[in-house]
Amino acid sequence: VIKRDGSRQAFDREKIVAGVIKSFDKRPVSIDLVRQLADEVEREVRRKEVSEIASKTIGKMVLRRLRNIDKVAWLRFASVYFELTDLNEFEKLIEKISS
Repeated sequence: VIKRDGSRQAFDREKIVAGVIKSFDKRPVSIDLVRQLADEVEREVRRKEVSEIASKTIGKMVLRRLRNIDKVAWLRFASVYFELTDLNEFEKLIEKISS
């Protein structure tokens, strides 16, 4: 996995699980659903049959799935993924998810 800073590290599905669990904090979602989402993302990564993949690409895979499961979790994950820094950016994301 190629990180934003250009560094590389091995793919770790548990990082996906941890990030998604944070986005689902206090939301009515089971750990089984979180693990299923991580499994789907891992399968998609492996199907690409590439030796390296950008963390940004993996984040998009997660966001696509979260949007269909829980919009609050999607917004939480997206706020970290897009590195939001102010309220206006949050408002734009909320408009995007509402449409």
